[in-house]
Amino acid sequence: MVKSIPEYEGHLRKNMIKVPKCINNVGGISIYAKVIKSIVFTTDISIIKNCNADAVIAVYPFTPQPAITQAIMMVAGGPVFCGVGGGITTGKRTVNIALHAEFQGAFGVVVNVPTPNRTIELLKKTIDIPVIITVASEKDNIAERLSAGADILNISGGAETAALVEKIRESHPDVPIIATGGPTEDTIMATINAGANAISWTPPTTAEILKEYMIKYRTE
Repeated sequence: MVKSIPEYEGHLRKNMIKVPKCINNVGGISIYAKVIKSIVFTTDISIIKNCNADAVIAVYPFTPQPAITQAIMMVAGGPVFCGVGGGITTGKRTVNIALHAEFQGAFGVVVNVPTPNRTIELLKKTIDIPVIITVASEKDNIAERLSAGADILNISGGAETAALVEKIRESHPDVPIIATGGPTEDTIMATINAGANAISWTPPTTAEILKEYMIKYRTE
């Protein structure tokens, strides 16, 4: 018998951002005995503080900086996966940033598509938290990534994400996979059914949310 879950929202926090409920259908990835199903993709600390996702994936298009990691860690109520470069920032610098992220309490580090396998090997020799490698297309050699030491795949293939997850799952049935869910419940479920273990979800921006409030305020 499935029992209902009592819920308390309060008055001031009831407008928090909630991840789509369909993400609960995914199996999850257990990291340090914590099961993670939903991962919010943002570096906006106001969104992070007011979102019910299980974890945060903090990847951004700038040189990784410990100050950004620290700011996110201070407000996040759950695990944080930190971007540590792999493209322009690579090699020893990436390893140093990853080690600093681990010391700050990160649950894992995320490296970009161009990351050399040698950098993945150096990361595995240096840190104890999971190394998450981003996969963007079928061109990526998954076997070599795993052989180098990647622990989790972060699949971000745009509209082809579900198909990419399915193809990778055929040859690597046991590898943990985080995948982008897309904009609708249908696309999220397609990614889950393809074999993803956890879903990363992009929330609305603060500007989009504030725009809705301003429209409401102007008409009241």
